[in-house]
Amino acid sequence: MKDIIWKIKSFEELSIHELYEILKVRQEVFVVEQTCYYLDADDYDQKALHLFAEKEGKVVAYCRIFPEGVKYPETSIGRVLTHPDFRNLKLGKTLIQFALEAIKTRFNTTECRISAQDYLIKFYSDFGFQDTGKKYLEDDIPHTEMARK
Repeated sequence: MKDIIWKIKSFEELSIHELYEILKVRQEVFVVEQTCYYLDADDYDQKALHLFAEKEGKVVAYCRIFPEGVKYPETSIGRVLTHPDFRNLKLGKTLIQFALEAIKTRFNTTECRISAQDYLIKFYSDFGFQDTGKKYLEDDIPHTEMARK
């Protein structure tokens, strides 16, 4: 899509404006849209790489990427979102492709484990993630643990 800038940064590399926009869109999607009340500032942002797409200074797609041993023994991806105003543009697919490329180049592995909302199982399976059989409620939303080799 035109005028979209993709960035990947450590927590320390994020500008105050970028961090604010990331936190704002995460609250908009996960807290307001999904009516899920939880503490988003969970002390993991400092350990993550932040992959995001910006359009005119607004974060329109985002995820966190963790090295091995932070969330799972494998690398992991979390807080995956597309801004509501930018859905159906395939930004989510591009986001996951970039995240998996970053894992391969920065962490020298293709192994990744995620906690997927159940309605996204098919989406993640298209990227090689497989249902591990572990199903649970996370913040009252059905999730499935998925792994990729």
